[in-house]
Amino acid sequence: MAADHLVQRWLALTRKELPALSGARGWPVHLDHCFQRILLDNATGGPWRETIASPAYRNATDAQLRLAIALGEQAIAGTQDMDLLNDKSLAWRGKRKGRTKRPGLS
Repeated sequence: MAADHLVQRWLALTRKELPALSGARGWPVHLDHCFQRILLDNATGGPWRETIASPAYRNATDAQLRLAIALGEQAIAGTQDMDLLNDKSLAWRGKRKGRTKRPGLS
């Protein structure tokens, strides 16, 4: 079970901070549960439900939640590509969709 301070950071990040930036950043998702899927899948290297019991924020290890949080914070800082993280998540789930380039990105 993840430490309380990690759970609080996770919830603030995925419920408030990332959704608030989504439109301005042109990210492929805007709902909290979508950010949670993307970050947890990338933190675990596949669909998170294969390694973490639901609800993930309560059952993830500290290390898993720290990595997921770090990925979200890197996306906010502009050092992690949310589109790429989403593509990887969808591919692991067999739901890959074509990636559309946004203006100004190569």
